[in-house]
Amino acid sequence: MMADNSTYQLPKYSGVSRALHWIVALLVFMTWPMGLMIGFVKDEVKLDFYLVHESLGFLVLWVMLLRVGARLYAPAPPIQGSFGERVAAHTVHGLIYMFLIIMPVSGFLATNAHGFPLQWFGLFPVWSPIEKSPEIAPLLSAIHEWSAWIVLALFALHLLAVIFHHVIRRDTTLYRIL
Repeated sequence: MMADNSTYQLPKYSGVSRALHWIVALLVFMTWPMGLMIGFVKDEVKLDFYLVHESLGFLVLWVMLLRVGARLYAPAPPIQGSFGERVAAHTVHGLIYMFLIIMPVSGFLATNAHGFPLQWFGLFPVWSPIEKSPEIAPLLSAIHEWSAWIVLALFALHLLAVIFHHVIRRDTTLYRIL
């Protein structure tokens, strides 16, 4: 027999997974709005916005790769709920992981294809597998932009699920990642 929701605790994610989750969340919350604002900033600071946006995005990529490794090493705790809820949760989480890798990779490659190799935070150049390629730059930019909007939609679904579990169901799902 299961205890009431106020005393029953679902298994938590590993400490490393929880830390990487919140680091990625913070980086995305800094990077995403900055990317949206680039089109509206004055030309004098536009390159600075690009530099910080691209550098943070590149950092998102590497932290996401660490998250994938951490997830392989310490799998996520089982998800409670109906079969449909578990499928939805796994699907949204998988898509979030996928697009949080696609988005920075496509942005990084688009930057290089447009002829602007990444200087990570202005400290050092980052090698790219492609050089200036005006023929593929628009496609890579489109993939990057669409990925950003998909990430926003997935984040909204994720947040709605958090609210549903915490406010409506009043279960301890949220505490698995805190």
